[in-house]
Amino acid sequence: MNRRNFLTLTGTFTGGMLVLPSFLNAFGHQENLVIGEQCLVFIQLNGGNDGLNTYVPYDNPLYYDLRTKIALNKDAVIGKNNGMAFHPSLKDFAQIQQNGDLTVLQNVGYPEPIRSHFRSQEIWQTATDSNQYINEGWLGRYLDLQCHDHQPTAGINLDSIDNLALKGMEPNAITVKDPNRFKIKPTKEESTKLSDNPQLDFVRKIANSVVEGSDDIQKALAQSKTEIAYPKTALSKNLEWIARLIKGNLNSKVYYTSLGGFDTHDNQLAIHERKLTDLNDAVFSFYQDLKAAQLLQNVTIVVFSEFGRRVKDNGNGTDHGTAAPMFIIGGNNKGKVLGNNPNLADLDNGDLKHEIDFRTVYASLLKEKMQFDYAKIGIHNKPVSGLF
Repeated sequence: MNRRNFLTLTGTFTGGMLVLPSFLNAFGHQENLVIGEQCLVFIQLNGGNDGLNTYVPYDNPLYYDLRTKIALNKDAVIGKNNGMAFHPSLKDFAQIQQNGDLTVLQNVGYPEPIRSHFRSQEIWQTATDSNQYINEGWLGRYLDLQCHDHQPTAGINLDSIDNLALKGMEPNAITVKDPNRFKIKPTKEESTKLSDNPQLDFVRKIANSVVEGSDDIQKALAQSKTEIAYPKTALSKNLEWIARLIKGNLNSKVYYTSLGGFDTHDNQLAIHERKLTDLNDAVFSFYQDLKAAQLLQNVTIVVFSEFGRRVKDNGNGTDHGTAAPMFIIGGNNKGKVLGNNPNLADLDNGDLKHEIDFRTVYASLLKEKMQFDYAKIGIHNKPVSGLF
């Protein structure tokens, strides 16, 4: 079974109102995974977000020389700090940083970068080298080791298809498009043995996980409510669901969602403004919700994209590039700007040189937030210093 078919099939199992036949009943209810109180929330910006127009080197003349068509006016950017500032659509990101709850990591990437969307996303999701291919994601490998017994809601992916980052040997994560409709019709319990076909049995195990996780999700929703008004966008709705599940004590360790539309080859200024406004408003609502519930210290929000854009514009947009900033919100991060400002005078064939390997950030998240030895899942980069 190839990976694309696997994603389509499991997305079908987990994408909404699901009624399963009785032979796909649950293995049985198990207690929620509880490891401290920390959880991670990932927001993946699909398409390759333009980092230079997100966190802007407004004080560098080369920025304006190289981006004659799409450079942001230095009077428009906000939250100015040491020559860098936020896109004006990210006004609330600037406020979160002012509050001491947001760390910017500059020039994040990896050696020998790949400019293919699918492959670069795969590298970020597996935490491997650019010439290495594996079938399990970095979070899936973590959950395999951390969940000694099968725990279907240890990871929650808010999407219509599964995410490779959460794929492990065991189905410890579940994909849900709409948690409110994610209800499984009770059926009588039957034999757990289905066939001698390992692929079919694996699919059945996934289906069992869906049944097993449905009840826990509904219990968490029943124990929580939305305290503030979220914008009416897809990302906002996903973050609102995640907040409900966290407040309802689902005790998942990882939540994952995404926002697409960042492949801005053309008409970048207008498109990027809309996408960053969507991101800003959704994240700020989520941030306020968690703060009101006194849970922000327990939730670490990670915002990233598979790569940045070329430094020089193409006339009306930007093409695929390499390094870009990451944003960490909450989780008692130190609220700093880590890394040097982008060096626009020393490029690699027109692209930014990465200074922070994204796997050093993963190592920090696993060590500091999950109390987990990152080397056990094949990450050998040392944690980035100064984050937590």
